[in-house]
Amino acid sequence: MLYLPINEIFSSIQGEGPYVGVRQIFLRLPGCNLTCPYCDTFVDKLPRLSMEVIPGSRTFQYYDNPLELKFLLDLLLKFNFVRHHSLSFTGGEPLLWNRELAQFIPLVKEKGLKIYLETNGTLPDRLDSLLPLLDIISMDIKLPFNGQVFWNEHCRFLIKSKQVKNFFIKIVLSNTSQFSDIKTARELIADIDPDIPTILQPVTAVRETVPPKPRQMLEWQDYFLESLKNVRIIPQTHILQGQL
Repeated sequence: MLYLPINEIFSSIQGEGPYVGVRQIFLRLPGCNLTCPYCDTFVDKLPRLSMEVIPGSRTFQYYDNPLELKFLLDLLLKFNFVRHHSLSFTGGEPLLWNRELAQFIPLVKEKGLKIYLETNGTLPDRLDSLLPLLDIISMDIKLPFNGQVFWNEHCRFLIKSKQVKNFFIKIVLSNTSQFSDIKTARELIADIDPDIPTILQPVTAVRETVPPKPRQMLEWQDYFLESLKNVRIIPQTHILQGQL
């Protein structure tokens, strides 16, 4: 019997990328293999799961962690699947729990809900068992920070993720993003497939991070469009609306 720790379950809108505005059930898993300087999410495993009772109400029910997979499915079924576009596995980094997800996702798909994976794109080996189960992959390209570089991992992840029809890349940019890193990211995507939708996301100010100037974002979009065919600028819209 497998168990899975969950920090949050809630129904809200997708606030990032090309699926902005669609209604999703979000299942937030704990743990992350990175410590991004702009991260605004608590990733430590919590002793209790919080599940919002009425969407947008900020009223929660609590359950002890971790949860047995069948019980977790019963909790999700409290939401109306017909009204939701998909179930988003977010984090943290969901692929840290790939073994459990490989058992849990088929239970969800049997109920007719699409599966949306949000990932930092640095764990390509953990993706293999889930690829046939995923409907949408939202993959970050993490520009180097604190001496950490992920180009090789991103390259392998990109090649594997292309097997999923609905796949896109997101790159978070700040006013200190280096042009050399932006150039490497563009070349990486273009070499694999210039048709991959690419989202440039200005960082949401948190701690000491500062968003790029409007002109910077437009210049960077122009630069990406020299080699890629589908490049959009989309900020975190759920933050603007005060949604979870």
